[in-house]
Amino acid sequence: MKVVLFCGGMGTRLGDLTEDLPKPLVKVGYRPILWHVMKYYAHFGHRDFVLCLGYKADKIKEYFVHYNEYLSNDFTMTGGGRNLELEKSDLDDWSITFVDTGLTANIGQRLKAVQRYLEGEEYFLANYSDGVTDYPLPQLIQDFKETGKIACFLSVRPSQSFHVVTVKDGNMVQTIQSVRDTDILINGGYFVFRKEIFDYLEPGEDLVDGPFRRLIQDEQLVAYPSDRFWCMDTFKEQQELTDMYTMGNAPWEVWKKGQEG
Repeated sequence: MKVVLFCGGMGTRLGDLTEDLPKPLVKVGYRPILWHVMKYYAHFGHRDFVLCLGYKADKIKEYFVHYNEYLSNDFTMTGGGRNLELEKSDLDDWSITFVDTGLTANIGQRLKAVQRYLEGEEYFLANYSDGVTDYPLPQLIQDFKETGKIACFLSVRPSQSFHVVTVKDGNMVQTIQSVRDTDILINGGYFVFRKEIFDYLEPGEDLVDGPFRRLIQDEQLVAYPSDRFWCMDTFKEQQELTDMYTMGNAPWEVWKKGQEG
């Protein structure tokens, strides 16, 4: 099943980290967050990727064209450095299609721009390129297929630490609490789509504001609430992921845990 990844945003919430790099290339450990997302899908057998590029697309192309396996994998060196033998490889069985989908295009426009690369696909996966999870992907796909609907996504609790406020009598605070302590759920990505999603996508429309609203009206959109790990949106969260990686506690690295479903 092909995987469409939206890599075109400017990543303004990551501050100085994205001044010289697109958000998908901000690193967690040795590798960019984009690599972690792709590795998650590849672990479950989905290794055919379509990258929707925009902001600093050249940086993402350069990263993969000049990808250096030796910087982040074990290897044996012989012959005074003339021979290097990798113990394992990351990308040998990956297929990556790089598509420039526009500097200012929204998610819906980016998806429409890669439709031609999805010909013949009854189902395909899609995601933002900056959010990691340990949700069992095969279960998500199977549960969705059984519904017969057109689209689904993970719904997760916000990972940010802002507070939700309710007021009364105009401006009198009634309640204030961490968003993490509420029942609010947000779109966490990890989409599964049937090809009919393109029947709901009009030119220029963003994915959520247009197509999703019509899918809701037709009862064709499903959300799967998840209390599994999910994170990565702000500079603070990037630091948290880096700390978790450094400490050897990275829940999203399902490929190291042998998670199959």
